[in-house]
Amino acid sequence: MPADIPPDGLTPCDDGRTRCFWGAGSADYAAYHDTEWGHPVSDDFRLFEKLCLEGFQSGLSWLTILRKRENFRAAFAGFDFRQVARFGDKDVARLLGDAGIVRHRGKIESTLNNARRACDLADEAGSLAAYFWKWEPDPASRPEHLTLEALRSLSQSPESKALSKDLKKRGWSFVGPTTAYAFMQAMGLVNDHLDGCHARPAVEKKRRAFKRPR
Repeated sequence: MPADIPPDGLTPCDDGRTRCFWGAGSADYAAYHDTEWGHPVSDDFRLFEKLCLEGFQSGLSWLTILRKRENFRAAFAGFDFRQVARFGDKDVARLLGDAGIVRHRGKIESTLNNARRACDLADEAGSLAAYFWKWEPDPASRPEHLTLEALRSLSQSPESKALSKDLKKRGWSFVGPTTAYAFMQAMGLVNDHLDGCHARPAVEKKRRAFKRPR
């Protein structure tokens, strides 16, 4: 985390809302923070997309990926993993020539590999959502009050380590425990909006009403 963030991790913004520090840096971040991050997701394509984009983010800022997200969606068939699983060498060459995405051969080839693994996983579990949501942490294991200090200790969790290990065993790549935890934060398996952030109660309400995939 940056060293210059507020002591409590919260930033009052010009629109009258108080956000987690990272959601106040730009309009793109604010919109993502308010309307997406932490909201529970059960759509298989969005789950696959996020895990892939977390891999592409490695070594870069999320803002870079966020601003290229529509280009990624166009390049990777809307992250329909059954379509991406059929990509071949010509598609890799096409993607390496696409200036709208991150042109990293290892990350591109990882996405194609993970798409094939996702097909197997969805067939086995019934859906990717059913698989991923079984890794949701027990609420009793979560901090009672999510302060900045508590958040600093949550770059990984026992569940994200176990998820990462299981995915790697299944042949997935670019899915380390920190990546797995960031995925869990973004897809709503945990609510890591800080106490005092305007979005936290709304996200928690959605999580209470959310029907967990089985």
